[in-house]
Amino acid sequence: MTEPILTVRNLTKRFGGLVAVNKLTWHVYPGEVVALLGDNGAGKSTLIKCVSGVYQPEEGEIRFRGERVRFNRPIEAMAKGIETIYQDLALAQNLDVPANIFLGRELKHRYLGGLIRMLDEKKMTQESQQALSSLHIHFPDLAQPIESLSGGQRQAVAIARAVYWDARLMIMDEPTNNLGVPEQKKVLELIRRLRDQGVPVILITHTLPDVFAVADRLMVMHRGRKVTEKKTADTNTEELVQYMVGARDDTLHEPGLPR
Repeated sequence: MTEPILTVRNLTKRFGGLVAVNKLTWHVYPGEVVALLGDNGAGKSTLIKCVSGVYQPEEGEIRFRGERVRFNRPIEAMAKGIETIYQDLALAQNLDVPANIFLGRELKHRYLGGLIRMLDEKKMTQESQQALSSLHIHFPDLAQPIESLSGGQRQAVAIARAVYWDARLMIMDEPTNNLGVPEQKKVLELIRRLRDQGVPVILITHTLPDVFAVADRLMVMHRGRKVTEKKTADTNTEELVQYMVGARDDTLHEPGLPR
């Protein structure tokens, strides 16, 4: 069996007396889409923020590509290839597509032996076009500001940025939220393309049709704990809702877990 690209083992994160993530063990493998489900307050965002370096867990370990890691800042996780796309997308609305793909990592010309450095806008545009084309994304004009793009197009820019910077694991938080049906389909197709390129995707969503459309496996959390983990083909919407509200729990009798 292929080794997991991400392993979370007995992870625990507390905020004072609140246990947000409780002794959670989880694996993500290369080239798969894994849905992370749960009601509000289930611990999904806290778990992902531990993986991506926003929070540091009190207990347990995280292994990425076989190496035990501990990220003190999100930029450290990004340097390893863990890219997280939150709902706000972290795009500069007044800048164009290439400027956003290279935001904070701009390419520059060097003149006079390196004494003068200027933005290499032509190179950034060329590289941006290649990154978008690799995902079959086509914009009529890359020079238009992000604020003029549709929600689905903005998602595409955020995904292309992560791909360009060599994402080894993509985490997407509610990527189809507030999008129309045609744009939802486009974003889901982008997720499939990432999977086909071998980039695993963790999909955080409340939209269960998205889960059945693209996810290979899923994990459901409730009050900080993993309550089930299974192949998407082996479950249905009604059953998932029961797990999400705490009416079902497959892990209550696993050794070492609270009852």
